[in-house]
This record gives sequence, C-alpha cells and structure tokens, in this order.
Amino acid sequence: MDVACLYSGGKDSTYALYVAQQRGWEISNLVTVVPESVESMMYHVPNLHLVSKLSECLGIPLLQKAAGEGEKGELDALRSILKDAGVDGIVTGTIMSDYQKSRIDRVCNDLGLKSFSPLWRRDQANLLDDYLLTGFKILIVGVAAEGLDRSWLGRELDEKARQDLIALSEKTGVSLCGEGGEFESLVIDGPNFQKKLEIMESTVEWKGSSGVLRILQAVVSLK
Repeated sequence: MDVACLYSGGKDSTYALYVAQQRGWEISNLVTVVPESVESMMYHVPNLHLVSKLSECLGIPLLQKAAGEGEKGELDALRSILKDAGVDGIVTGTIMSDYQKSRIDRVCNDLGLKSFSPLWRRDQANLLDDYLLTGFKILIVGVAAEGLDRSWLGRELDEKARQDLIALSEKTGVSLCGEGGEFESLVIDGPNFQKKLEIMESTVEWKGSSGVLRILQAVVSLK
C-alpha cells in the first residue's frame, strides 16, 4: 500500500510512521501543514522548520504547505497536498483527539483516500514504553502544564523522564503522551532514521507557566 504520513517531527507521528513501515507499507511522502496560528488544534507547531532536515534523516521526500487562516485554511492545505500526492491513504499519529481525527477522516473521505491511525486509543503508558524500547531519541521541546517547568525543555524522554511523567500524571492528571497539549516533542534519531539530527544551538522561550525550546541551528549527520 502506498501512503503518505502526516508528519510534524514529534514522537507520535514518527512512531506512527515506523509502525506503518513495519507493516510493509510504502511511505512515498511525509506531509507537513504549517498552520498560521501557534494555537492550532489540528497540527503540531514547535520547530516545524526542522521537518525538511528530518525528511533527509528519514530518507523520505517531504510535501509541505503553509495553511491559510482558521480551520478551513488548515484543512484546505491538507486537502491540496493529498489531492496531488498520488497515494492510497495517509497515516497519522493521532491518539485521542476526536477533533483532529474526524477532520482528517473527512478530508480523506472527500478525496477517496484511506485514513490510518495506528496509535488511536492506545494505552498511553504502553505507547511510552514502545517509544523507548524501540529506540527513538525524543526531546521535550514544549511544556504547558502544572509540574512541567522549564527544566523539562530540551530534556530527553528516557526511562527517568518516563517515571517522572507517570508520577506527575498520578498527581495532576497530565496526559502521558501530552494529548492535552501538556508537552510537545521532537525526535532526532530512531530505528527508521538513515541519518540523525544534531542540535547545535537552541534557546528557551518562557512565558508565564509555559515555554518552548526553539531550535536555532541543527545539522544532519551520519549515525
């Protein structure tokens, strides 16, 4: 099956891509929509400027388009890319968001494409285990929840971070996969990466009780 993958560079879309590859599907393209608003409910936003480098790391061509204003603009951008992509369907990393899944499904239905969400409704603790056991190197690049302070920005999502997230979730109800927007991630290496991404320069932007790690310079290097 020839499919595209809706890709942000975060852990969920990267793992969904990996699952599709493990099933033997041909991933012809990565698809990235760049929303106009940082408050987009449809798409991951932090450090989207790195997806072209991650495309090189993964060895998969990238189709990217800037979205117009609002939900309509965001869905029109996705529709425009998929219409000309020449694929049978699209893989997404959505886990819990009915808002996101229903709209992607609608776009695919309009175009006669299949919509695949291999992580849909998976247990989030199990997903975290899978991310780590599979060998992805994941950095936390955005936080917006009680208990996730600026020390989390740039932190690798390793076994210690996993344990800390579980403890925090038990205390405050934070989603273990950040499904409520509690945190955002960036994958810089993994089992399906031909090359890896190295962060050379970054800066923390903190406002109130939330913040983002802005990647200012990154290079693609051999593993």
